[in-house]
Formats: sequence, C-alpha cells, structure tokens
Amino acid sequence: MNLLILPLGLICGLVLAAAAVSVFMAYRAHRLLGDINGQERRSQTEKQDQLQDLRPLRESVDSLAAQVRELRSHPQAAAPAGVPRGGFNLNKRTQVLRMHRRGESAEQISASLELPRQEVELLLKVHSIVIQNV
Repeated sequence: MNLLILPLGLICGLVLAAAAVSVFMAYRAHRLLGDINGQERRSQTEKQDQLQDLRPLRESVDSLAAQVRELRSHPQAAAPAGVPRGGFNLNKRTQVLRMHRRGESAEQISASLELPRQEVELLLKVHSIVIQNV
C-alpha cells in the first residue's frame, strides 16, 4: 500500500509542472496567432501595393480595349487606290517616236500624252542607241 500512495510533494510537483506546461503552451499559441495575424496583414498590404502598381497598366489595357471595340464597330473605309496606270505600251511608244520625228520636244510630248518627262526622255535615248547600233 505504501507504494500506491505517492508522496504529497511529488503530486504537487507534477501538478505544478503540468500547470507550467499549460501556461507555456497557451503563451506559445497566443504568439503563433499573433504571428499569423501579422503575416496576414503584411500579405494584404503587399497585395494592395501590387494592385496599386497594376492600376496604370489596367487603365491602359482598358483604354486600348475600348479603342479596339470602337475600331471594330466603325471600320474605316480603305483609301481608294489610284487608277493603276498601265506600263508603257507600244501604242504610246509609237506616238512618242512619231512626235519626236515631227520635231516636238520631250516636254511637249510628255504633256500631250500625259506621260512623265523622264520616261519620254528615256525612251528617246534608248531608241537613239538602238538606231546607232543597227
């Protein structure tokens, strides 16, 4: 029976140790909750800062999207292409050479046939080279 009855000092020591461990665990839990709350606040602050940094980018993307929608709803008509001018055909070449034989100048020929003066001069030079070689 003596063995079953523990000394009173030992029981008090165990109770005190259990109380101390309980108080320590409560303190530690309180600190951990405080750390978690602090991290959450820092995380929310960082998130707000990131959103502030992204705001100008978001505004520019929104304005570009509005411009794209507007362009899609009001497509601009393509600029009318100029009337394509044909190449230098044989008929024009013949007319240039006839007018030159009659003694008209390159400026007069280009004005009457509505051709660039350089084109008329080039044709006349090529013709004179061909005639010299024949």
